[in-house]
Amino acid sequence: MNPILECRNLSKKYGNHFFALNDLTLSLDSGQIVGLLGPNGSGKTTLIKLINGLLNPSSGEVLIDGKAPGVDTKKIVSYLPERTYLDESMKVRDIIRFFADFYDNFITDRAYQMLSDLEISADARLRTLSKGTKEKVQLILVMSRDAKLYILDEPIGGVDPAARDYILHTILANYNEESTILLSTHLIHDIENILDRVVFLKEGRLAMNAPVDDIRMEQGRSVDTLFREVFRC
Repeated sequence: MNPILECRNLSKKYGNHFFALNDLTLSLDSGQIVGLLGPNGSGKTTLIKLINGLLNPSSGEVLIDGKAPGVDTKKIVSYLPERTYLDESMKVRDIIRFFADFYDNFITDRAYQMLSDLEISADARLRTLSKGTKEKVQLILVMSRDAKLYILDEPIGGVDPAARDYILHTILANYNEESTILLSTHLIHDIENILDRVVFLKEGRLAMNAPVDDIRMEQGRSVDTLFREVFRC
């Protein structure tokens, strides 16, 4: 069986000298929730864009389920970008219908159940919603797909603390346990209890790829504490 995500000597260079990613080799199996962690400028966003085919590598390769990013991988990857990309003039129900028409693996009933749980009206136009509610709608759309790989870029960064627990519950409750979630965030303390594994990036290089249980048992630290030590936060 192929790893769900594999990076082989992956590099992305800007200009003549700056490497956003530098010779990154990484393999992730299915069935995990993985924290993609690192300070600003560590290469997280570049890696996410390479996985989604939004950038081309300078050298090396990235494979999703054994395939280079393209039409086939977009069918199995569900991506939540940090910034909203939806048409704000549309009603929420029309956006759901659009996603259902576009993605064969979109589960409409799941989307409406999450809307109900979060008390978001399907008849509301996106432009009338708060920034946090828009981000919830976008998360609902992403988690309503039955994907093999979910890539979530700062899924709880724009919502109030009271909503974070529900959003994390939503993530856990609405993905197939054979799938993998790659979750990038700065709010490590809030998400570390749901993580199976962490990947630390530092200046475009892999600084750590380890199971969370190993970190706690072998090093006697939380992920948040270890992160602060590695990056001197």
